[in-house]
Amino acid sequence: IKSLNSKFIDLSLRLPKKFAEKENEVRNLITEKLQRGKISITIESQSKEERVGQQYDEKLFLASYSELKKLADKVMGGYDSLFQVALDSPGVRLSTSEEAINPAEWDAVFSSIKKAVAICVKFREEEGKALDKELRLYIGKIHNGLNQVADLDTLRIDRIREKLKGSISSFFGNEGYDKNRLEQEMIFYIEKLDIQEERVRLKTHLEYFLAVLNEPESRGKKLGFIAQEIGREINTIGSKANDAAIQKTVVEMKDELEKIKEQLNNVL
Repeated sequence: IKSLNSKFIDLSLRLPKKFAEKENEVRNLITEKLQRGKISITIESQSKEERVGQQYDEKLFLASYSELKKLADKVMGGYDSLFQVALDSPGVRLSTSEEAINPAEWDAVFSSIKKAVAICVKFREEEGKALDKELRLYIGKIHNGLNQVADLDTLRIDRIREKLKGSISSFFGNEGYDKNRLEQEMIFYIEKLDIQEERVRLKTHLEYFLAVLNEPESRGKKLGFIAQEIGREINTIGSKANDAAIQKTVVEMKDELEKIKEQLNNVL
């Protein structure tokens, strides 16, 4: 059995002809146990019993050969190739592969398939443990980036206030202006740049991602949806912050998120 990444189950199954009627049984087992992936499974069967020689329909062969000779005589042709042509005529070679399935033999084959599937599942679980560590590492780095954004945000707001005050003093000079109206406009402007809500939502999404990661059942698609929400909050923080230092941290957080999205293709 070979299994590669895929959003859905894509099963390629090769069975010996004599087990063709068991294909659905094998497909159901693979779908139930492996659930997802580009899966290729090849089953080969070789009997330990002595092979029986090829059998032929003698009457049909003689009839075919006789008719071919008559045609050759009519056109004054030779007989050299008539034997092989008659032998290859439809129905002359009797197939021995259409025999009924031996229940004991199929039980042995199906047991081997189950063992192979179990080994594949175990390998997936081992890979999953390594993947779990990587995803937690990436989430941790995004969380650290969020903490850096929180520290930078405090300094950013102070800089915005000082810049606005300096601009107002420079623009108005000694002329009078409505302080109440100006204060309202400043509050409105600062609220447009405020990223507190986005920081809170991003923190919540990161915690939820880890909570889903701790669930016993696999939740690959759910983790994918949470990753989308994480990306949305990171992008909003970057666009609203309007700050070079925060933008740099946002780029680093996006880089870690892309690693998460790539690895989620490996999660059921």
